Amino acid sequence: MKFFFEIFEYLDTYHAYKGFYYLNKRFENLFTNSNHPTKIEFSTMSRSNFKNYYIDIILPHRYQIKLLHLSNPFSVNAIFSPPNIISEFSCLETLILDNLESKYLDEILNYLTFLPKFHSFTISFANPIECLSHLFTKIVSLSKLKYFKMTYQTKDDCILSIHFPENDRSSIEYLIINGHFLFKSLNNLFRCFPQLHHLSMDSMVTFHSNNMNEELPLIELKHLTYVSFKFEHIINFYDFEKIIKKFFYYVETLRLTVKDDETYLHAKRWQTLITSSMPHLRVFDMNHSIDIEDYDDRDYHSLVSSFYSSFWRERQWHFLHRHEWSALGPDKRVLSSSNLHRTQYYRLDLLYDYCNFGMFTEMNLNLVKHVYTDEILTLIRSKNYFPNVIQLTILSSFKISDDSILPIINHLIPLNQLTQINFLSTCDLLNGLLKLLCFTSNLNSLTFNSLLMGECTVKLLPQNEKFQYIASANKIKNLHILHKCSLANLQLLANLFSKVEYLKIEIIEEQITDIIRFLLIKHNHILQNLFLLCISQSSIKYLEHFNNLIRSECLINDYFIKYVNDDLYLWW
Repeated sequence: MKFFFEIFEYLDTYHAYKGFYYLNKRFENLFTNSNHPTKIEFSTMSRSNFKNYYIDIILPHRYQIKLLHLSNPFSVNAIFSPPNIISEFSCLETLILDNLESKYLDEILNYLTFLPKFHSFTISFANPIECLSHLFTKIVSLSKLKYFKMTYQTKDDCILSIHFPENDRSSIEYLIINGHFLFKSLNNLFRCFPQLHHLSMDSMVTFHSNNMNEELPLIELKHLTYVSFKFEHIINFYDFEKIIKKFFYYVETLRLTVKDDETYLHAKRWQTLITSSMPHLRVFDMNHSIDIEDYDDRDYHSLVSSFYSSFWRERQWHFLHRHEWSALGPDKRVLSSSNLHRTQYYRLDLLYDYCNFGMFTEMNLNLVKHVYTDEILTLIRSKNYFPNVIQLTILSSFKISDDSILPIINHLIPLNQLTQINFLSTCDLLNGLLKLLCFTSNLNSLTFNSLLMGECTVKLLPQNEKFQYIASANKIKNLHILHKCSLANLQLLANLFSKVEYLKIEIIEEQITDIIRFLLIKHNHILQNLFLLCISQSSIKYLEHFNNLIRSECLINDYFIKYVNDDLYLWW
């Protein structure tokens, strides 16, 4: 029996359940009578499989579940209904909610306060949020919470004022905010979160002419050792200095991403600030970008060369200056710490023109998991080897006119280990996608903007030998089509990617009924594995239309349907 528990340790709970539960009564009892703490990662599954999993595993073992990760847009409703059942997950320590509708958050937070071991909460919202103050008040009330990560957007990208509770103090030690956060609210945040060890914000914003003139409170943040900020707007360096002087005395790692403000390039000013106000600083990572046309060559080089002084070399803080010439946006001058290349993401633009300041260390590309490149030739010209990449994003059009470049690409990026590819521009189906897919046998997720395929291609391609091989061999389960797709093109893609479980697509409005009928009709033997559909950029009027169509033609029996933030979801 111990042997099987050791096997289960290597499997996701759902996959262990799916593989063993129905083999015989002994295995069923093994799951039923288990008192081992359980981690539930809500992997993609059909509505019927979920119902069985919920009844057999989640509900009877809710008192033992330590980690719960819900990513399906329907899962919160399905598991936390009625909401007070949350209070029965008495061993829950970590809750991760992806794509949550904000209207459900209040009730969830109310019941989380009853969980004695709950200490880690990660949340991302499916729709724009309208008020941050109320949310933070609720979060602060979770007295045992140590880790909180939140990802959100605001309606029309507006900047929301944030008011923290005046008298309450949070126990949170790790705070990660991915969304617009008003710079002037930092004062009150530090007052409300005195136990912070780690603070990361990826979109610091400010109102125009919003200088920080108020007197900052005297708060000693003895535990705050890690700070990472990305300034989305120009944040006055003088105001940021005030924050550093008041709150960053014990900080050991400071990571900054700044754009369009040359005052952050004053090395001597940084030197004085670090020496006097951040004496414990061990890691200083900065990425600064500015439009080339905004600054004279000689003046710019004079500024960045100051980062070559003994102060920076002695601390082994080395900097790389480059010009980014890009077809996709303004040309940039970029100054970045070499430490910034110890990252899981790597961006290749049309041309990097490097200037080295100090003893620049080798880029550690072993850590890179995701490579962005504007076009495939840029990747080849870079001559960099990315041994552990699992995700590739190509920003410009993709076509392979010479088959000999594929082995070269495979030498730079082991294509067989890729699990996700994103084409954000036009992709040639016959002379691009199909050729690449011959090398990507472990690809799980595919996103493309538009596929180049003529009427002749649509008719003849299914007889193509390479098409038939890829249709049989590929393992793609998640397919995201960013452009409007016709019924004929969708039928072709369905034959190519017949194992798809989750399809996100924008549909030509005149064909929407025929497309839904094609995807859902019971005798459709092509997409037998499909059970989650998202119609993006849709109208709410189709919610009732789809309901009526499904019921009148008996397309599927047991299903959920909902409309969230211009997207219509169907799960069966």
